[in-house]
Amino acid sequence: MAAAAAAPVWSVDPRTGKRREQVAVEATAAEVDSAVRAAHAVRDALADRGVRAALLRRAAGLLDEAGEAVIEAADAETALGPGRLTGELARTTYQLRSFADLVEEGAFLDVRIDHADPGLTPPRPDLRRHKIPLGVVAVYSASNFPLAFSVPGGDTASALAAGCPVVVKAHPDHPATSELCAALLRRAADETGLPAGVLHLVHGFQAGLDLVRHPLVAAAGFTGSVRGGRALYDAAAARPHPIPFHGELGSLNPVVVTEAAAAERAEQIGAGLAGSMTLGTGQFCVKPGLVLAPAGPAGDRLLTSLTDAVSDTEAGVLLDRRMREAFLGGVRGRAELPDVEAPVTPGAGGEHTVSAGFLTVPAARLTADGPHDLLLEECFGPVTVVARYTDEAEIGAVLARLPGNLSATLHLGDAEVAGTDGDGADGGGLGARLLARVTPLAGRVVVNGWPTGVAVAPAQHHGGPYPATTSTATSVGGTAVERWLRPVVYQDTPPALLPPELRDGNPLGLPRRIDGRPEGG
Repeated sequence: MAAAAAAPVWSVDPRTGKRREQVAVEATAAEVDSAVRAAHAVRDALADRGVRAALLRRAAGLLDEAGEAVIEAADAETALGPGRLTGELARTTYQLRSFADLVEEGAFLDVRIDHADPGLTPPRPDLRRHKIPLGVVAVYSASNFPLAFSVPGGDTASALAAGCPVVVKAHPDHPATSELCAALLRRAADETGLPAGVLHLVHGFQAGLDLVRHPLVAAAGFTGSVRGGRALYDAAAARPHPIPFHGELGSLNPVVVTEAAAAERAEQIGAGLAGSMTLGTGQFCVKPGLVLAPAGPAGDRLLTSLTDAVSDTEAGVLLDRRMREAFLGGVRGRAELPDVEAPVTPGAGGEHTVSAGFLTVPAARLTADGPHDLLLEECFGPVTVVARYTDEAEIGAVLARLPGNLSATLHLGDAEVAGTDGDGADGGGLGARLLARVTPLAGRVVVNGWPTGVAVAPAQHHGGPYPATTSTATSVGGTAVERWLRPVVYQDTPPALLPPELRDGNPLGLPRRIDGRPEGG
């Protein structure tokens, strides 16, 4: 019997729902195996940090040079718009160059040397520790960031920086963009003297499962839905040899607006919330999906401002038909719950578009198990839920029921920011108490701002308690490289056999800690 023909991979225009072109075919199990083995075979080619840095910089340069074509391809497949995608491309190339700097500086290797000290109790042997790459990394692209969280994005950049070859599973919403970016990265490898096998691209749902189960894949990074991410996470854990799975799955990103903050700047907060929840047609992983706002007159002013701003928002296109249907069904189910109102009704804006809106509900409805628990789940798209609370106890009761999040935001009044409100029995103010409440819920706490917009910086953390992520790692910022490394310590190893990073004299000029003290690099 002849083998079944491989399923075609189509590029689709979300503005019309029509197919644009066939881009590829879904990878078979044999093709996934071939890609992984080819990547595994070229691990040693990435051993030189200078070559890795050159690869990352050349990849950034080629993406910039091809910027017009990359943005055109991404816009045709995502409808995110040239303005948004221009910024995303700049973010992507900045990430690549930032990781090149990190590789050259070398502190991420965390080199530590403790010389032998027989006088200690117990005696200490000579110990020399650094971090080494895990091996082949599987990267699963995100739908809503066709560049920054896709083929040339942070997972790929950080894995290459660590010295790990990468096999990317393309997202079906932007296959043509993925192929174009993969070709540019492979060209960068060729131009820096590396084999093209340091990066491979595969398509198809089954290919994604085959990839995470492959015995030569050493770790995986994922950005996407709870359902899809959990399935891959479970597959990674069920392997004969489980592997780290760094998944970003879903987040409600709660916002708390105090009575004082609403009284001082209700109109500003309402307009800011509208901008944040509708940014990118509500398709950001850090979109504020639940807002706790006061039930009094100040809260009413906030809602009036939010109503005006959201009403002025134009209908937008979601990334694909499936997401549009899920959004429409999600808002419909939420709006039908008792005591839920829709000052601006979210829904279908046209045949292929959706309109932004928001729902309100008494916060008391969210303080105990029941059908309103649906409002505590992420709804992907331009909608948020405003829960009106009557006192601090209701705020705490709602927050106590939330799962892990990527972000949590507080809008505080001037005295609460300064810590001079002092309304607590212990002299502490509401701002401090709320900060203590939300810190266990999120990986990033924002005060008097909005969570959309995740800066690429050394101090950034983009992660959080489950289900926001499946690990404690970050997918943004320099410390993202740590996901693809493991420490190794050499004990009483002859100097001639030590890696250069661990030899006396510091021949590579690395930042190191020697007997607990920092050594310059």
